[in-house]
Amino acid sequence: MQTFVDGAIRIHVTSRRALDEKLEVAVKQLQAVAMRTRTHGILVTRHEPGAYTAALSNQVPFGITMERIC
Repeated sequence: MQTFVDGAIRIHVTSRRALDEKLEVAVKQLQAVAMRTRTHGILVTRHEPGAYTAALSNQVPFGITMERIC
């Protein structure tokens, strides 16, 4: 499952394959948005196994995707 909430894409999965697919789609969507302003990178946060968010972040340089584990 993938939902868009408060500027972030929330991803909930039960398999590694699904995670890879959902993250790829989310990052591509965010890259398209980031290209407009060229001021934000992408931050992917793992909240718990199977629960992630992907969002634009002004703390990540443009053109970079970083992962954070909470």
